Amino acid sequence: MNLNQITIPSLDVEKSSSFYKTLGLNLIVNALPRYVRFECPEGDSTFSIHKVDKLPEENGITLYFEDENLDKLVSDLKQKGITFISNPEDTTWLWREAHLNDPDGNHIILYHAGKNRKNPPWRIN
Repeated sequence: MNLNQITIPSLDVEKSSSFYKTLGLNLIVNALPRYVRFECPEGDSTFSIHKVDKLPEENGITLYFEDENLDKLVSDLKQKGITFISNPEDTTWLWREAHLNDPDGNHIILYHAGKNRKNPPWRIN
């Protein structure tokens, strides 16, 4: 089994589409104002956004996007006007992460984990 796609809700798909294009995702389906789909610059996964009248309450969605050059990516995105909650920091789980929110408040973690993403020292066999 392979994870193919994640779809998130949005109150304003056009605004969210612009945001994710700025992050570097490639638009492959444009059915504005109700739906868009992107492909990630690396790998085979896709990511889509669909129009809703109301966002989920309580715990929202957290999206993780990995980049080997995290610090440069964050610096480049800041120059494009993207606001971050936190700058890149090393974590105790051996990832380097920076946090931000998309226009609908979905939490995004840009990170670099390398081999530790799937094979941390505490991985079970």
